[in-house]
Amino acid sequence: MKKIQILGTGCAKCQKLADNTAQAADNLGVEYEMEKVTDINQIMGFGVMTTPGLVVDGKVLFSGKVPNPADIEKILI
Repeated sequence: MKKIQILGTGCAKCQKLADNTAQAADNLGVEYEMEKVTDINQIMGFGVMTTPGLVVDGKVLFSGKVPNPADIEKILI
């Protein structure tokens, strides 16, 4: 099971990233647990200075942009 974390304060872009990531994981049939990280100190702890950010299994994969589900699928495989 993959641990997916969405880093952000809960803005519209953060929600869109969560939606796109869930869609990509569902399309691939990947089992996952999604957590939304809203604490700015935790976000900075990942080295992310621009939200939203996408972290999978502790590794920052995207920050500062909202990739589409197809792009997320490529990195979840």
